[in-house]
Amino acid sequence: MTLVATGEDCSPHMSSLPVGLFETDLAGRLVSADDSFRALALGGGTVQIGAAPWANAHPGDRAAAELAWHRLREADDPLSLSFRVWTSDNKLLWLRLDAIPKMDVFGRQTGFSGCIRDITEEHRQRDISDRLNGLLAASPDAVLIIDRHGVPTFTNAAARALFEVDDAVDLVREPALRTLLQTLRDQIPRDAINRTESGDWTGEAIYRGPNGLTRTLNVTVYVQRASDGAIEFWAGQMRDITTAKQLQTELNHQATHDALTGLPNRVLLLRTLAESLDRARHQRQQVAVLFLDLDRLKDVNDNVGHDVGDLLLATIAGRLASATRPADVIARIGGDEFVVLCNGGIDEQSALELADRVRDALTGRLMLSGVEVDLSVSIGVALSHPTQPLEPTPADEAIALVRNADTAMYRAKRRGRSRCELFTEEMSRAARDRKVLSGALEQAIAADQMRLAYQPIVSTHTGRMVGAEALLRWHHPERGLLMPSDFVHLAEESGAIVPMGDWVIHQACFDARAWIDAGLVERSFSVHVNVSGRQMSEGAFVERVIHTVRDLDLLPQQLTLDFDEATLYADKPTTMRALQTLRRFGISLALDNFGTGVSSLTALRDYRADVLKLDGSIASHLGNDEGNDPIVRSIIQLAHALDMVVVAEWVTGPDQLHRLKMLGCDMAQGYLFGEPCPAEAFAESARADRASGDAHHAARVGNHASGDLSQNPSR
Repeated sequence: MTLVATGEDCSPHMSSLPVGLFETDLAGRLVSADDSFRALALGGGTVQIGAAPWANAHPGDRAAAELAWHRLREADDPLSLSFRVWTSDNKLLWLRLDAIPKMDVFGRQTGFSGCIRDITEEHRQRDISDRLNGLLAASPDAVLIIDRHGVPTFTNAAARALFEVDDAVDLVREPALRTLLQTLRDQIPRDAINRTESGDWTGEAIYRGPNGLTRTLNVTVYVQRASDGAIEFWAGQMRDITTAKQLQTELNHQATHDALTGLPNRVLLLRTLAESLDRARHQRQQVAVLFLDLDRLKDVNDNVGHDVGDLLLATIAGRLASATRPADVIARIGGDEFVVLCNGGIDEQSALELADRVRDALTGRLMLSGVEVDLSVSIGVALSHPTQPLEPTPADEAIALVRNADTAMYRAKRRGRSRCELFTEEMSRAARDRKVLSGALEQAIAADQMRLAYQPIVSTHTGRMVGAEALLRWHHPERGLLMPSDFVHLAEESGAIVPMGDWVIHQACFDARAWIDAGLVERSFSVHVNVSGRQMSEGAFVERVIHTVRDLDLLPQQLTLDFDEATLYADKPTTMRALQTLRRFGISLALDNFGTGVSSLTALRDYRADVLKLDGSIASHLGNDEGNDPIVRSIIQLAHALDMVVVAEWVTGPDQLHRLKMLGCDMAQGYLFGEPCPAEAFAESARADRASGDAHHAARVGNHASGDLSQNPSR
């Protein structure tokens, strides 16, 4: 039959009733019953002779009770069955019926005598126990109950699998059980074992299994004690978390280490640095941070591939380990950025010596996968101050120290790369100023603080103005007039160079259109604008430039874009596509500052430009010292062979201009022809130049006509 536990207690008067007695005939029908039976089985109703003892049972139990009665009677076994009845107060009771045959004086069976009793609580407990046993048997956690003598009284399948035995009998003799019990005694806190009342403890325990492998178990132990404090039994629930612990360890390692080099990453570095700073403060010692940045790693990735670049980074990690001290912490915190943490016992001199040693170890030529790579590194050094209070927290101080070392590293790069720089307070002030200036730069264009100044470009043969270079100026409301060297690098870093560059191109084209319409310059006039790699790497840069030229109705060649070699190699594929598209449209391209790059001839070969602008440092001594003449002549001849026009920069004197003209230079630019000036002043200068040029041309025509008439009077 179906056994169901209600979880409800009997009513008070039912629970106090004695056992009910009854008699039946051979068919199992009542012939008599006492009041206790009537109260328990019939709900206090009258006994109906000829009814079954279970006549008042739950409908689902009556058929099962009838069938069980017949089966037990035919087997000549004692009769015992259970069924449910409803009480008058709507509670469901479980009743147990037991009966034995009743004999007459001749030994013949005449019926049955039996009793009935309330087993509701017993059934509820048994039902709960069965469910718990089923749950524990199916549980993946090992469950073990041990009596006070150490003998297991209950084990589930997971527990037997943990000890590699088939049944609980084998477990009694299993040494692994004794090993586990001893392990728990050793690793559970004493107060959890020695307490006098029942209680539990949860924690982790290390256990060596029968196969010799060490496992980590998550253990919950419950100790049941008697009223006198004696242990009645131990119950333990154990879960093997070895794999989970290993996975967690691996995830923690991945979260705190660089996948390529295996070195600590920024997260672990800052955590370790904060601990070092806190410790050094109490010991009144210094902590040093070396911030390393590889020079031109992007060139390696672009030219020979990222595989070689990754191999280079892994090689650098190994070299750093050899060049630093055993106690130093090496971390990779970015693509080509490494940090060395030097703990206590270091001063400024030893930190700089260590930085120089690291720089020497990372400088030179390397052969990687058959590719020769030139390697150099710029290093910034920053030290903590043992006498100064830390930032609000050691973690904040760690971030500040790394930022200071980063600032010193950028100073090293700006001063020529492959060098070491020590952070100073002056750098800190400069960094704060740059931050303030960078914030103001974003508002400068909207606030109409940007201006363009134009410097004329003249023909060395005719002396006429053939172009002008647009030079950006920032009229800062507090700092006054700022040159590009004061803020362009900030615009590059922040990305403000893109909208700023768009404004410069549009304004320069707008002014050129006005000068052409006013007849101040010839139609062959071209305005030169400097562009950066950051601008050309923008996907819509080419479209914006072409739209500006068309919108202002300029000829494409009336705009010349100046770029240098550093711009070319900043983002080679994107820059190449942008330059090729602009040149096909007809916009002139000028290779600026030629002669100062590390691969100028390569640039001439790979990037076909229309104009070559000779850096002023090369042509500045012409006219005073003819030692530079062969170099300048060779560059000009090479440019002409490649169909390029040559513009000499920084021309300041007539002798210099004369030598450039003799060497074949096409155009010149410099203070000899005028300083950079606003558009209005440039327009006046262009008007004067045009007037003087027209007058000079008229005089030359008149002189030529007079000479012809004197030679041929008949005309």
